[in-house]
Amino acid sequence: MLLPRVLLSLAFVVPCSAHAVLFGGSPAVVKTDQVRAELVAHAPDGVQAGKPVWLGLKITHEPHWHTYWKNPGDSGLPTTLQWTLPTGLQAGEVAWPTPKKLPVGPLVNYGYEDTLLLPVPLTVPAGFAAPTVEVKLHAEWLVCKEVCIPQSGDFTLALPAQAATAANAADFDAAQRRMPAPLPQARATATLSDTALQLRIAGLPAAWQGRAVEFFPETAGVVDNAARITAQWQGDAWQAAVPLSAQRSESPARMAAVLVAAGVPAGVQVAFDVPGPWPDPALAAAAPPAPAHEAGAQSTPSGTSLGWAGALLLALGGGMLLNLMPCVFPVLSLKVLGFASHAHDGRARVGGGLAYTAGVVLSFLALAGVLLALRAGGEQLGWGFQLQSPSVVAALAALFTLIGLNLAGVFEFGSVLPGNLASLRARHPMADSFLTGVLAVAVASPCTAPFMGASLGLAVTLPAAQALAVFGALALGMALPYLAASLWPAAARALPRPGVWMLRFKVLMAFPMFATVVWLVWVLGQQAGIDAVAALLGLLLALAFAAWAWGGPGSGRTARLSFGGVSALLLAAALAWALPALREPPADAPVAAAGIATGAWEPWSAARVAELTAQGRPVFVDFTAAWCVTCQFNKRGTLADAQVMADFQARDVALLRADWTRRDAAIGAELTRLGRSGVPVYALYRPGAGGGAPQLLPEILTAQAVREALGRL
Repeated sequence: MLLPRVLLSLAFVVPCSAHAVLFGGSPAVVKTDQVRAELVAHAPDGVQAGKPVWLGLKITHEPHWHTYWKNPGDSGLPTTLQWTLPTGLQAGEVAWPTPKKLPVGPLVNYGYEDTLLLPVPLTVPAGFAAPTVEVKLHAEWLVCKEVCIPQSGDFTLALPAQAATAANAADFDAAQRRMPAPLPQARATATLSDTALQLRIAGLPAAWQGRAVEFFPETAGVVDNAARITAQWQGDAWQAAVPLSAQRSESPARMAAVLVAAGVPAGVQVAFDVPGPWPDPALAAAAPPAPAHEAGAQSTPSGTSLGWAGALLLALGGGMLLNLMPCVFPVLSLKVLGFASHAHDGRARVGGGLAYTAGVVLSFLALAGVLLALRAGGEQLGWGFQLQSPSVVAALAALFTLIGLNLAGVFEFGSVLPGNLASLRARHPMADSFLTGVLAVAVASPCTAPFMGASLGLAVTLPAAQALAVFGALALGMALPYLAASLWPAAARALPRPGVWMLRFKVLMAFPMFATVVWLVWVLGQQAGIDAVAALLGLLLALAFAAWAWGGPGSGRTARLSFGGVSALLLAAALAWALPALREPPADAPVAAAGIATGAWEPWSAARVAELTAQGRPVFVDFTAAWCVTCQFNKRGTLADAQVMADFQARDVALLRADWTRRDAAIGAELTRLGRSGVPVYALYRPGAGGGAPQLLPEILTAQAVREALGRL
């Protein structure tokens, strides 16, 4: 079953009410800090053969605490009742009231809050003549809020056989009104696709037609409880596609479910055969993830557009926040320099802002188009995929080296470029702003800002036009602060007027460029090893010498030709040495794992996650890459925090690291299954067979976020 025993492991965290405290001295009542449980009975005609006799466990929950239905959903345990009765008397099955959905992060459970009565019918044999019926009950339940506490109680109740017992009649009447009614006239058929259980149910109550309908499967471990059900009415028939769980553990030939229409207190119970064969659960895992289920939500033709509109808003906000990510800081220095240069020239300032925006948007769309085309061809790629290539990393390192040298005054582009190109650049300064936007996207693409993860994950599952619109919203959000500053005169008035200070500021801006080169060299070392790092450094040295030789200020024609000739030979030799070392290594070649060999962490694999969760251990997975600056920030911050690591150890959490520095189809597929298209992603899997859907933590990881996620276990 899907996670039926997962939360029992929490018994070592919170004491499980070793012995319940008797309340009011009654052996029929047990009270804890979370619930009041009472054994009750209803026998209006006494305990006699052929007469209605009901027993029940009445649970009154403290606010915000809950217990579980017979199918608890993604986590939890159902309440169990074990009866000890006089000879001849038999207790039937629990008549479970209609449950409610209890969302917990990315999971959905089924259970009860407030006051609950679990009624059980009692069968009395003919000739039963005892004057008193002594009923004993041992009950176990799991009560949860932010934490879950296994509890139990032993109850005793003596019923007069010849007298009426009706003090709790109102409770049993209320429970009866909440019981799902059998619907023998319902005609339900089911078929299976690779990813969903397809249902068609006719004969439901006429008053339900056109309403949203909730689906509660009585069999655990089959469907994805948190996924949205695609449903519609066709005449008097309700048709639905219920997504299957990627961790499906059951393949029943027959299923039962409770259906509840919106606004109806009690549902109906339907059963149906499921003709096999059941599909491989891996097919559900490979399918694009469905959005989290909303209570009573049904898909309509506008459902997709609403989801798309939400993705556009998230993308716009994520693009704006992208400017605060560390990987964008170097390009921000270029933009600030350009903004300061034209602060008091309104026309140049506005033109530069528009050109920068155009560069960001067009390059974002171009990069997104390449990504979508490659994914359509079967490649498991995500956002920032270009930095998985050592040659692209080396090219960016060379570009930033040249920019830094130019800002530091080592050479001037006008001295290197042909005269017509140099004059063209002088006549069209907006080209610089446009190219700065292109460069910003190239460097920002390894980053995933808050809100970006969900919007990017959805974008790669949408049709191409809608996906490109999401990427366009990301780009617009990234460029928006600079466009607004360009159009807002007050921002320009806040800057000092041009002067000598700008020369020093220009040189100062060279150092963020060189810092970016250091990062890129480190990324290359993670991808291709120390030989590639040495080759790249040699190439950068030769490139710097060539830039100085050909474009150094104050150099005459003879000096340029002599030093330039030597630099050309050195650059050719450096390229001949570097290019073989910069080729992408084979997929099975060893690579320096990003911090795995530090003791606590081990390499990720889907099989390892399944193995550890089946052993009863929670699993925390860090989806990371050397080229992801946010990943490295979190790794050296929150994930290096001694208290966070102590919390992991205290809860016996297994730590796995999925290193996506180089292309890895398995990691790409897992990110797609989680609804993400880039890193960082932090996933916390619950213990138990299958592990269930993990909790996804924020991209900017904090110690508090980790502790809250651990608390929700």
